[in-house]
Amino acid sequence: MKQNIIFDIELINRYDKAGPRYTSYPTAIEFNNTFNSEQYHKQVAISNQRGGPLSLYFHLPFCKTVCFYCACNKIITKNRKHAVPYLMNLHKEIALQAALFNSDRVVEQLHWGGGTPTFISHDQMRELMTITRQHFSLTKSDSGEFSIEVDPREASADTIAVLAEIGFNRLSLGVQDFDHKVQKAVNRIQSQQKTIDIIDAARNNGFRSISLDLIYGLPHQTPASFTETLNKVIDINPDRLSVFNYAHMPNIFKTQRQIQTADIPSSKIKLQILQQSINQLTQAGYIYIGMDHFAKPNDELTIAQGKNRLYRNFQGYSTHSECDLVGFGITSIGSIGDSYSQNHKTLDQYEYCLKNKTLPLFRGINLNQDDKIRRTVITRLICHFSLDINFINKKFSINFNDYFANELLTLGQFVDDGLLTLSPSLIIILPTGHLLIRNICMVFDIYIRQKKIDNRFSKVI
Repeated sequence: MKQNIIFDIELINRYDKAGPRYTSYPTAIEFNNTFNSEQYHKQVAISNQRGGPLSLYFHLPFCKTVCFYCACNKIITKNRKHAVPYLMNLHKEIALQAALFNSDRVVEQLHWGGGTPTFISHDQMRELMTITRQHFSLTKSDSGEFSIEVDPREASADTIAVLAEIGFNRLSLGVQDFDHKVQKAVNRIQSQQKTIDIIDAARNNGFRSISLDLIYGLPHQTPASFTETLNKVIDINPDRLSVFNYAHMPNIFKTQRQIQTADIPSSKIKLQILQQSINQLTQAGYIYIGMDHFAKPNDELTIAQGKNRLYRNFQGYSTHSECDLVGFGITSIGSIGDSYSQNHKTLDQYEYCLKNKTLPLFRGINLNQDDKIRRTVITRLICHFSLDINFINKKFSINFNDYFANELLTLGQFVDDGLLTLSPSLIIILPTGHLLIRNICMVFDIYIRQKKIDNRFSKVI
């Protein structure tokens, strides 16, 4: 159903400006440091009163080597001992957080991200999951999603067997590009065979979903070279794919300064790579979910989108919209009750809080009613490419057409450009508008309207 993507170069060039990816609304730049433990506890109380399942995110920030394109919160070290005190503090945080939530709330979703989660040893992996199970009730249902990000250079078949043993059933692997010249330019040498070996090990150990991450716009990439990478990826046959646009922001991310700007493809070449990638993957049978994501027709993401049950959070698209998200580790973000919150960004601040038996909260935000209304509108548009206006009216007891009168006027330009259709009861994003969904969502973002576009946002294409 999402195969009909129209690639209109003139419109894309006209609308290609910076904007949020809307893994949350309000976005993280609206978080403030007046959000404290007292407010967090109040939000947990709201969450407990509502009940429902939980999702847990663990940030493991260590990487052995640096990938020059990376914009993640990471710590580069070859010394594995550096993970020991961090894990001890992580264990303390698990206990502190678990004490706040009703013990009968089941964890249906769990994710280890980074950094490189497989930087830690097999025994440390077992211990972290054991302590998690001691404090939280992890679901035993087949519907549970326990996922981990894996760098194939930092894993073996034995590693995958351990991950399966402790409960993981989904794997996300970074590939970025199989072209050696590109890999050398970004300091990430990773053979195709090494990647295949890890995927084979995951399938042999019963992992039910494999996802690969690619990046377009890296130095030395061409339409021809990326076609070769995609052919290899299609042969590998992952369940899901993410094809991200490389956002070159060396003023913000220092490691990107090691990439030669002259080697980066022009905007024209990047668009050619993107268009070709969409054509290649959809012809191979993948469904365009939206926002750089593709999945097989029988994948849970595709099914959820077809049933209007797809959701979006800090890990991307999700099928568990009913879960409150608890974040653990430095920089991790949670979504509890009617709030977002983020942990401290440095090891010293993180350790200081836990040494004093306090949550390592850095900043956050309490959502007001307007935030919740706009978040629902943006989420449904970005997940389903449509919006049932009557649903919003009923859910929030508003008159949508009055409430968003200014926004609807702005959408008139999108209607004229053939990006969407608009009626009193329905907004439908047309195939030409699928790639520009972030622009459409920005119309409903009141914070964007009140300020200039923040230079920390990437281009929408």
